[in-house]
Amino acid sequence: MARIDVIMPQMGESIAEGTVSRWLKKVGDNVKRDEPLFEISTDKVDAEIPSPSAGILLEILIGEGQTVAIQTVVARLETDAAAAAALPVAAPSAPTAAPAVPAAMSVVAPSAPVAATVAPVAPSAPAGSFEERVRTKSSPLVRKMAAEHGVEIAGMSGSGIAGRVTRKDLDAFLAAKPTVAPVPGASMLVPAGVEHRGPLPTPWAGDIVEPMSKIRKLTSDHMSLAIKVATHVTSFFEIDLTRVARIRAAMRKEFEAQSGQKLTYLPFILQAVCTQLKRHPSLNAAVAGNDVILRKSINLGIAVALEPTGLIVPVLKHADELSLSGLTRGTNDLATRARSKKLSPTDVQDSTFTITNPGVFGSLFGTPIIPVGTTAILGLGAIEKRAKVITGPDGEDTLAIRTCAYFSLSFDHRVIDGADADRFMADLKKTLESVPETGL
Repeated sequence: MARIDVIMPQMGESIAEGTVSRWLKKVGDNVKRDEPLFEISTDKVDAEIPSPSAGILLEILIGEGQTVAIQTVVARLETDAAAAAALPVAAPSAPTAAPAVPAAMSVVAPSAPVAATVAPVAPSAPAGSFEERVRTKSSPLVRKMAAEHGVEIAGMSGSGIAGRVTRKDLDAFLAAKPTVAPVPGASMLVPAGVEHRGPLPTPWAGDIVEPMSKIRKLTSDHMSLAIKVATHVTSFFEIDLTRVARIRAAMRKEFEAQSGQKLTYLPFILQAVCTQLKRHPSLNAAVAGNDVILRKSINLGIAVALEPTGLIVPVLKHADELSLSGLTRGTNDLATRARSKKLSPTDVQDSTFTITNPGVFGSLFGTPIIPVGTTAILGLGAIEKRAKVITGPDGEDTLAIRTCAYFSLSFDHRVIDGADADRFMADLKKTLESVPETGL
């Protein structure tokens, strides 16, 4: 016999868990190597996960809808067909009985809106460690339930990996209905560590109530974390892309004939970004406690909008080593596979700088949120023709039609000062406004 464990993959550097959305194979099915085996959802991506080996699906350990930590074994394969035929197969295991509620847990009953502090029941793991992220993150459903009932997850120790509080822990705890004495003047307080969101809105007559999709709930969690982690500041520059437009028009026909790809403005912008990230390394960095990690690799995360809703940020690795055609092929390939759920775990990992392009929808500019694990994100506004005042060689001012766009840079002010961010943007502007005829 040769059994192989199938694990929950890590779909991003800051991701500690994933949810099994759907099994594409059932127990007893033959599976080819790299054939899609199951679908997962994280706060970064919905993706099909390929089989690590050819064989027979012997066991499914994690059922659809269950959220587990990365590296958790979700299924097992048997690569020896004869051995598999002689063994009973197993469906997802039934839930175990609810664990006993830890005595140190506290809760504020909905009818008693008061403050409560929960003492940790075990030594806390180092900040930022895998154990600490797993324990405090829990699952989106558990966090939502905890917030609605005034429970502070951060101080609990549950039955999951690294003390992670599971839904069974929370259900059992809420069933006990503990209460605490009212605190005078504390009618609007909530437990430490739980966000106060005010009373939940209720639907009115004629309203339509739609549950959030899995990717929307997870994106919500990740964006909330991202806005808390980094100190966001956004700077705006208008960039004249007339020269890029002229060069693009001149080389477009030959480029598309040779590469089979449409030539857009994006690869010109990506090349310019790579050039300036080398000159301004603090924007191609990560913050680790009191240390700043200046990345040597330039891996560009390119935001891709999904239909009907959702957002994925696949990563173009070593973008600074690619030509215009390489950048075009790479971004098109990632976008196509993102929309068809064909991204692999490595496709959404190790971004060092992100670019989002709301301009394709007509947006002039915005203030994008910096992804966790990076220090900056560039937003591209709509590219359009505008009337501009141009000073000629003789010093005379004239009106001219120019192709322009607003670029916005959100940066982490913990490690990047405004002057540094604006120097990056000024150099990016200069690079794009003086592109040589042969390209960057």
